[in-house]
Amino acid sequence: MVEDKEIEAKKSPFALREGEIKTFDGKDGYVSMNQIVQKINLGHINDLHFAIIELINEFEFMTSRQICQMLDHKGIEYKSQDKLNNKLDQLIRSKILTRYYFTSEDGKGIYRIYCLEKMGKYLLTSRGTDCKWQQSDNTKPVAMIKKRLAGNQVIIAYLNKVKAFDEYTVKPSLTAKTLGKTFRASGGGVKLTKNSKSINFVFEVIRRESDWQKKLVDKMKMYKDFYENFVPMDSGYTTIPQLIIVCEDELHTKEVFKEIVTAGVEISKIKLYFTTDLRQIEENLGKTLLEFKLDEASKKYKVEDVELKLLD
Repeated sequence: MVEDKEIEAKKSPFALREGEIKTFDGKDGYVSMNQIVQKINLGHINDLHFAIIELINEFEFMTSRQICQMLDHKGIEYKSQDKLNNKLDQLIRSKILTRYYFTSEDGKGIYRIYCLEKMGKYLLTSRGTDCKWQQSDNTKPVAMIKKRLAGNQVIIAYLNKVKAFDEYTVKPSLTAKTLGKTFRASGGGVKLTKNSKSINFVFEVIRRESDWQKKLVDKMKMYKDFYENFVPMDSGYTTIPQLIIVCEDELHTKEVFKEIVTAGVEISKIKLYFTTDLRQIEENLGKTLLEFKLDEASKKYKVEDVELKLLD
């Protein structure tokens, strides 16, 4: 598996590309449950296969590299990424999982994404695992899937690189009281603990989809409602969580901040931090956050790196 420090990317693989579409790369046809049960009885589908299925159930969409990283984190042996890919192929042939790739004017994407199939849900449910997957989940648009993949990358970066890492939540749920709406942070969340003190980060991933400005403003209105009416134990948080906006690249952080200020949806109760996809592959996350500060003399905003020792 390629390590983060070996990656030399100029553009995030999870950024949207012009004219990008999702292309099916799974298996057509019918597989019976009897055939799958037989494979389980013969040991052709084993505990490693189930660990993979459970991870994809938890994260919804994953790349094979992300699956490897999470198996490493959980201490589950899979020998090599090639052998893991063989396991994934077995699950696809049994229609327990399915697979897609992205194509655009630039050509075919360099990675595949994996998600559940109907048989996968049946197997998880039979083992008492909560599975909310439904077939329509696999019809989600490219932007929504890439938000999930970018959020996965952030969570994995924090659990691998931050000593204070405590736990993660893939889909944290928040409530905008005044608007009367419950919503989810699209990039997930992490809890960091040091010297018995904890802080939660929630990540909102923004992609340059066709109507991203409107979607951003609508989402920020809900965040503003949540934060400016926050009291301890709202949405299960004992203290106010830190919001971090995850953008496609450095220019995108400026575009997003401009939209937030123009629409008047800044949040007074917190400092708003930004980061990008490629900043997550830094060996140390201590300087991967950005903040826009108003310069009193020029009355213009300046972007500054934020150094957080907690993220070392």
